[in-house]
Amino acid sequence: MINNLLSLLTYENIYLLANYGVIPFWLLLIFIPNHQITNFFTQSVVAPLLLAASYAYLSYMIFQEGDIFDGFELYDGLDGLYSMFANEALLLIFWLHFLAISLFTGSWIVRDSRRYFVPKVITIPSLVLTYFTGPIGLVIYWFFRIFFAKKISFND
Repeated sequence: MINNLLSLLTYENIYLLANYGVIPFWLLLIFIPNHQITNFFTQSVVAPLLLAASYAYLSYMIFQEGDIFDGFELYDGLDGLYSMFANEALLLIFWLHFLAISLFTGSWIVRDSRRYFVPKVITIPSLVLTYFTGPIGLVIYWFFRIFFAKKISFND
């Protein structure tokens, strides 16, 4: 049974599961940001734990295949990055990293908007932009947030 389950954990299936799996968390953040269900699922360790489990599994699979640092050319320029992402497992690990950080950022935006009474009409587009573009959504939220927090702070 465990072998059957592990045979389903292909890179493609993990990718699809992670991509579709984060959507409910984002929908909670957008539509019911102040609900207890949203707090439990998106503002706790639940989502990062699920993504971290996939990350750990992929790391283990890379380790099983041989040298874990083989093909890790992150700092060798753009060609090295392109070469590194030719490895499906490394590409998927970085994608999971992006999904986790973006979801964390979206959760922070919701908590912060609650703290400074930022209206949903500003928060929702910022969340959507953060989902699709990461830092751009965060920066746009931050610019609008200045007016509600009545201060400019680079480390809040």
